Amino acid sequence: MEIITKNKVVKATLESLIGLTIMSLTPAIAAASEANLKIPNLSQEQNNLLLWGIVVCVLGMLFGLYQFMKVKKIGAHQSMLDVADTIYETCKTYLIQQGKLLCILFVFIGLCIAFYFGFLQKMHLSGVLLIMAWTVLGILGSYSVAWYGIRMNTLANSRTAFVSLEKKPLKLLNIALDAGMSIGVLLVCVELIMMLIILLFVPRELAGSSFIGFAIGESLGASALRIAGGIFTKIADIGSDLMKIVFGIKEDDPRNPGVIADCTGDNAGDSVGPTADGFETYGVTGVALVSFIVLAVQPDLTGILLTWIFVMRILMIITSVASFYINRALSQARFGSKDDFDFEQPLTSLIWITSIFSIIGTFAVSYYILGPSSGVPVALENLWLVLSIIISCGTLGAALIPEFTKIFTSPNSKHVAEVVKASREGGPSLNILSGLVAGNFSAFWIGMVFFLLMFVAYYASGYGLSDIMIYPSIFAFGLVAFGMLGMGPVTIAVDSYGPVTDNAQSIYELSLIETIPKIKEQIQREFNFKPDFDKAKHYLEANDGAGNTFKATAKPVLIGTAVVGATTMIFSLVLVIRDVLGVQPEEILTLLNPYTIFGLLAGGCVIYWFTGASTQSVTTGAYRAVEYIKRNIQLDEDANQKAATEKSKEVVKICTQYAQQGMFNIFITIFSFTLAFSCLSAPIAGNDSVALFVSYLISIAVFGLFQAVFMANAGGCWDNSKKVVEVDLQEKGTDLHEATVVGDTVGDPFKDTSSVALNPIIKFTTLFGLLAMEIAISESFRNIAPYVGGVFLLVGLIFVWRSFYRMRIPTND
Repeated sequence: MEIITKNKVVKATLESLIGLTIMSLTPAIAAASEANLKIPNLSQEQNNLLLWGIVVCVLGMLFGLYQFMKVKKIGAHQSMLDVADTIYETCKTYLIQQGKLLCILFVFIGLCIAFYFGFLQKMHLSGVLLIMAWTVLGILGSYSVAWYGIRMNTLANSRTAFVSLEKKPLKLLNIALDAGMSIGVLLVCVELIMMLIILLFVPRELAGSSFIGFAIGESLGASALRIAGGIFTKIADIGSDLMKIVFGIKEDDPRNPGVIADCTGDNAGDSVGPTADGFETYGVTGVALVSFIVLAVQPDLTGILLTWIFVMRILMIITSVASFYINRALSQARFGSKDDFDFEQPLTSLIWITSIFSIIGTFAVSYYILGPSSGVPVALENLWLVLSIIISCGTLGAALIPEFTKIFTSPNSKHVAEVVKASREGGPSLNILSGLVAGNFSAFWIGMVFFLLMFVAYYASGYGLSDIMIYPSIFAFGLVAFGMLGMGPVTIAVDSYGPVTDNAQSIYELSLIETIPKIKEQIQREFNFKPDFDKAKHYLEANDGAGNTFKATAKPVLIGTAVVGATTMIFSLVLVIRDVLGVQPEEILTLLNPYTIFGLLAGGCVIYWFTGASTQSVTTGAYRAVEYIKRNIQLDEDANQKAATEKSKEVVKICTQYAQQGMFNIFITIFSFTLAFSCLSAPIAGNDSVALFVSYLISIAVFGLFQAVFMANAGGCWDNSKKVVEVDLQEKGTDLHEATVVGDTVGDPFKDTSSVALNPIIKFTTLFGLLAMEIAISESFRNIAPYVGGVFLLVGLIFVWRSFYRMRIPTND
């Protein structure tokens, strides 16, 4: 935090931003909006059904804790446990620092919520405090599940490393998958139980606002943890990897001070970030659909559809856990007796089994709740099939998107083989060019998958949904995003699989277990098996490749939900425009309106600024890390072979410093631009200018989708190209290996920093933008809104400047 608090310019800007935020919110008046959602009273039968949902969530949390204890009980050699504990302690230090940063960022959002509800809407203090409490709970939810994720993963990593010695590859896979399922199921259950509490127990007049506060808190927490974690992990990863080229040392050499930081980064970027991101994704998507149902559906049908939505969310917990056990049995039958197999196969079958079971469950439960014999109004009786088809588009997409992603990122893919072949002849240059090609092609094909799924959903929405709601296609798009999350615990599980396998490989090397005197005899005596060191290293390398692939497959799913779900959230903004200005949205939201073009251009600018700024933070931080490591690494023959704790802590400090500085610059810029473009959209001379902010949000979503998929899959392709050279070709230390290491260092910020953080950025901008736009177009504020917008635009541009020119590598050192 020193780099922030000691900077007077940042401190002065922080104070001025708070003042400007208060000033901009003060004159606003309330309008029909997402912040005024009136959640209907549910019938006793509906309440009872959802109370059973809370029971399911509690059972799911117990399942997660059971998996936690199951992994914890697995034995491992003390040398590996000690390394894992060191990694966990550095992760704790990092998360505590992030918690402090979150408190600072909450000041901005907290002031907006307090003044909007308390001062503008004249809400009673108890109501304001309740909404603020749910915002805090949203932040704490993201933060807490992230903490649970690193604890689970840092228990599993040492066990995975040790079990590799047993020559039982399926057991190796099961430990990492058990850890992933523990995180995935517990995460979804915690998020869902909190939303069920709001729906069932919060007073009706405050429930809608509590949903919004909760979603904003989730989004803020996820944005900070995802962005900062992505910067941290890639500074450490690049700093560690480049030493292999500079000094010709082996992978995860304990003498390299960057290795411990890299292990910490694996958890900060690939565990903390995705876990918080997943928590927020399920919450914000759910709130978007709740908002739509309350605002757009016939009042007498809202309670039924709300119940149906939440039952669908409860169903995904049941189908995911059931599919997990079915897949476990099938994997045991197929691979239990084998001493080698493709680690990707059990993970792939888990995804498809879950998808199939989720689709079957969707149709069955929808028929039970909405079908002809369910007792619902006639208007809904024939829609259970339509709604099931639309959700199933998303659920199918959650299985198809990983398959398309593997085409470009799997160690078995032709694109990865092409990168390796190009690298052999053309070195780093052709390696990078081939990876860029793979990323671009992947963006095309995955974009086409989204197009097809959304088109089918749009087509299905034409069969009766317009009879009960306005804008049925928007609801259909929201249900597609919802369906993508229908197998949420499994999506998170295969994503969390990656950091466990990555850490396991590092722990094996850092433990120096092969050099311990009489280690074979000790292991045979204490653990009852004879270790196979050569086979263990092969398993860990191959398993890490599978982890890289499935980290890559989860990213487009989460990013896709942000984009598809954003269309549903933008719907609320469309209603505000219609109700406050008395104009039909289609009259101004047209390409013939120049403000629409302006907004599209501005949104694209912000996406490319963000990817550049986040990469700049990695570049400068990695420069500092490499500089320190090169000066302090000890490679003498008589030097201590164990990891130097103090030097490792210094690298962690460098990573944390630049992660927090980069995150602060990025957050203030996003916050300022959201207020700036909403205020600049205020209708003074006419209503046409309102299109500026709507198209800005659309542009953020669309540009963000393709930029994220391109960067994520290009990075995944480079990563597994290196893995192929190391595992399949056994060519470590060669020119080919060096070329693939260079490509991997380019791909690191692509796949684990810029691309993945676009998911929370899209959702935060859209969610916070709804409130900002409502303020901007209110009658008492719109005349001064452009001036306030100009000030915030200037502040945003200052921090854009800071994100590059204050983060540059100094040329006068």
